[in-house]
Amino acid sequence: MRAVAWPQPHTKEGMTLIRIGERPPAIDEAVLAAYRKISPSTIGHMRDSGFMKGLHSLKGGKLVGRAITVKIPHLDSAAVHIAVNELEAGDVLVVDMNGDTDRAAVGGMVAYATQVRGAAGVITDGGITDVDEIRPLNLQVYYRSITAITTRGLGIEGDIHVPVSIGGAVVLPGDLILGDGSGVMVLHGPRDDLLALADEAYEREQREIVTKQRLDSGEPLMNISGAVKYIARD
Repeated sequence: MRAVAWPQPHTKEGMTLIRIGERPPAIDEAVLAAYRKISPSTIGHMRDSGFMKGLHSLKGGKLVGRAITVKIPHLDSAAVHIAVNELEAGDVLVVDMNGDTDRAAVGGMVAYATQVRGAAGVITDGGITDVDEIRPLNLQVYYRSITAITTRGLGIEGDIHVPVSIGGAVVLPGDLILGDGSGVMVLHGPRDDLLALADEAYEREQREIVTKQRLDSGEPLMNISGAVKYIARD
């Protein structure tokens, strides 16, 4: 795991305000292209780590991009508004709500501003609101709850470009996010390791095409998978 530089606090009249760390480097386009061809569930056959548990996809569809992270105290969403300005084309805004699953830091305006920045999606381990406004946007959104209880722009505290925790998964600034209608996950590691994993997953998905052809021809799934050998008959 790579080292992460923790941001230094910006202060005003003795008060701690929003802290902004160093913007993470871009993800190699070859890595992004490789993961656009595969699904998180395919990697779920290969490993158990990195999956953000308990989140819902607002409308399905593929999400691949660089994580721009922000952590806020549950009530104060000022840092989220600032983090939106850190987004670049294809990025994913990842919001750690500090355990508050009942309050929304992402609503219609935050989602719209995120789309204007060219981002690919938003992930929050808290709530979202204004879903009728968000759903038509060209944005993939993952959330834990839908609620009318919202946050406030108080400017008390917040951290941008720091490690965050979402659904039991640690997300580092600049990590690769992969999602679709079945779920969302985070991947990190050297470029070559990410490419090797993507290649293995792609090969697995290609084998599924052959499996479907065998099913179409009448071959039982249990024979193809090998599950038939576990049958115990009286």
